[in-house]
Amino acid sequence: MLKTRVTTALLLVAGLALILFALPPLAAVLGFAAIAALAAWEWGGLMRQDQPARFMYAFVLLLFCWQLTVGAPQLVPVLLGVSAAFWILVVPLWFRFKWTLAGNDFFGYLLGALVILPTWAAMVALHAVSTWLLLAAMALVWVADISAYFAGRAFGKHKLAPTISPGKTWEGVAGAVVGVMIYGGVVLSWSPLAGQVPLPVPLLVLLLILLTAVSVMGDLFESLLKRQAGVKDSSNLLPGHGGVLDRIDALTSALPLAALILYFVRT
Repeated sequence: MLKTRVTTALLLVAGLALILFALPPLAAVLGFAAIAALAAWEWGGLMRQDQPARFMYAFVLLLFCWQLTVGAPQLVPVLLGVSAAFWILVVPLWFRFKWTLAGNDFFGYLLGALVILPTWAAMVALHAVSTWLLLAAMALVWVADISAYFAGRAFGKHKLAPTISPGKTWEGVAGAVVGVMIYGGVVLSWSPLAGQVPLPVPLLVLLLILLTAVSVMGDLFESLLKRQAGVKDSSNLLPGHGGVLDRIDALTSALPLAALILYFVRT
């Protein structure tokens, strides 16, 4: 199992490096769209749809990606804003009332598009500005996740959401914030992005905390949907790691917000 998990992880890293650093811009956009299509196929599984419906949903999402690219790029900031509002305002209510995807297929498909499509758009937008910027935004989420894991194991006592993800604790969240603060300081001081984020330090600290909090919500949100669907993983596409949604759950909430912040910084 460990060998399978390590092999899959190495292949994922190699694939990501290929998309980010080797492919031309249009091919990278298509690579991001392929990730979105696989996530859409898995989303249909969380809705308990049959295979034809899942494949059709993935195809429709690809069409939306194409239309945004060639026909309506001006709508991307609006899409990112709607995504940020969803994660900050709606998802806490979702946790409170334990809403489900069951019983309303149209709503489920619409919600899936709201989760997955802005993630794709954010990846494209961040990559268009700088490959390093996209990688830094993704790494922020990974640092938060790893820091939360180790802090939770070492100090975790107070459960964050016991009915959704029993292993997560408030101490883990605090560890994630500390880890991201350290990571942010390193990236903004000694990486290729040093000096390229013209924001005052207090505002940067607040934005890093917000991105960390939203990334935790993305992780919890997919955990809730899987629990409601009665599955451990979103699929078995990635041996040893579950599915695509399992790997990008926190990215679906954090990347659109990061891209929206970038949009306001650059305008």
